[in-house]
Amino acid sequence: MSELHKFIFDGLPVRGMLVRLTDAWQEILKRREAGGGYPSEVLQLLGEMTAAGALMQSNIKFNGALVLQIFGDGPVKLAVAEVQPDLSLRATATVTGEVLPGDTLSRLVNVNNQGRCAITLDPKDKLPGRQPYQGVVPLFGDQHEKIENLAEVLEHYMLQSEQLDTKLILAADGQVAAGLLIQRLPVKGEGNLESQRDRDADEDQIGRNEDYKRIAILAGTLKREELLTLDADTLLHRLFWEEKLTRFVPSTPTFACSCSQERVSSMLRSLGTAEVEGIIAEQGRIDVGCEFCGAQYGFDPVDAAQIFTSPAGQLPPAPTVQ
Repeated sequence: MSELHKFIFDGLPVRGMLVRLTDAWQEILKRREAGGGYPSEVLQLLGEMTAAGALMQSNIKFNGALVLQIFGDGPVKLAVAEVQPDLSLRATATVTGEVLPGDTLSRLVNVNNQGRCAITLDPKDKLPGRQPYQGVVPLFGDQHEKIENLAEVLEHYMLQSEQLDTKLILAADGQVAAGLLIQRLPVKGEGNLESQRDRDADEDQIGRNEDYKRIAILAGTLKREELLTLDADTLLHRLFWEEKLTRFVPSTPTFACSCSQERVSSMLRSLGTAEVEGIIAEQGRIDVGCEFCGAQYGFDPVDAAQIFTSPAGQLPPAPTVQ
């Protein structure tokens, strides 16, 4: 069973999270089997993104979807992991070119340093006209050197967005997608996480807290094989046996897809009557497959006409991530 564990280091301004996606990750891969599956290099990237998305969603107080996207200029044009507040999640990748054995992050998505990583927070209860929050970071460092580690990209994002030191370790294979996150707590305490904490004071502490640095060094000794194979109890004891931890009741991430006939109808409606009628005239019907779960939605000429004439035609447009 997939699990996400939260813990704090007693008396220290440091918190942590450990996620191991097993059945949820395997279900994502199973849905892709009919299309031939993913090359192992793409599978690893998408698994790391999914584990990271679960950790990042659990690290914030937010009633909405967290969507982690990489827009690439290599054979992987787009990779997406979406995690809801209840830790239901889904993920997909679009591969349009040849993936070679051993291809690194830059070869997959950042050949010409044009790749980008976007983190979007899409609230469930947003007001009309309100746009989701989105942060975008490049896949290269301060000297425009290519970054080959997704965790490093996301550490940089969290340092920028939260002014908090973060250590992130990710790994994935065909059975497990896992991640460990260690983060320095805000100097004013967790009660100020939302909007009123002293961001200047937090920024002043970047790289200076000795307790955080010690624990981050311990976390950095974690090997990929250990992260993928060890259970939570064994892993946390092996890393932090000299530290006092308070652990909380684990959560259970699950696979779930939010696609539906209504959402697909809304997407087609956004194309307009002329575009939909043109597709019907050319192909006789419209068939749409969900990239996340593989569900198929078919519309014959009558179905297509009803999109624009039925009461459902008054539904709002579908979200950006279909």
